[in-house]
Amino acid sequence: MHTPDSSHNSGHNSEHGPEKIDTSHGYERSDVRVTGIVVFLTGLSILVAVAGVLCWGIGKAINVVLNKEDGPTSKWARVADVRELGNMPNDPELQSKVAQLTQQFPAPRLLTDNGNQDIADLHAREDLLLDHYSTIDGQPGKVRIPIERAMELIAQRGLPVAPAVETEKPMFGDKVPVVTAPLTDGFAPTALDQQEAAQRAAALAKPEGQ
Repeated sequence: MHTPDSSHNSGHNSEHGPEKIDTSHGYERSDVRVTGIVVFLTGLSILVAVAGVLCWGIGKAINVVLNKEDGPTSKWARVADVRELGNMPNDPELQSKVAQLTQQFPAPRLLTDNGNQDIADLHAREDLLLDHYSTIDGQPGKVRIPIERAMELIAQRGLPVAPAVETEKPMFGDKVPVVTAPLTDGFAPTALDQQEAAQRAAALAKPEGQ
């Protein structure tokens, strides 16, 4: 595949012949251009200096605005060096109060173990109710039985049968509705369908002689 550069190089080589490279030394004998390194370092130094001046100017402008908002320095408002305070000592009484507030904080509290302990406690309470006999609060005489015992009783006695629903007898002249077909086929009848159905019903209701 020929490109403009390759054609140009091929023409150049054809005129002057291939460039001869001395490879007897085994390494590049030409030195790095010092001018490029000097230009790069000079540009980098200028960039760093300009960035430093811009940052200093922006910081000064921000401080001026903050000083105007805070007002002049007085006994009520003064600049404090936080480093002078040092490390504040731990107060056992303060720690106990914080612990009490943490325990009394209303639910839901922040989880410290991704809820694993809460899930384990829930399963433990469920196992106690499912595997042991227990009384039901507020219902004297009723006791929970273990789930294994309940399964045995159901296998022996079977599930209880629900009593039949007693329906009142229809009044004189009433008929018990009997569904012989689905109430609908899934499509709502249009006004024309309803009119045709009414006409068919009227035609069937007429005596044969009329």
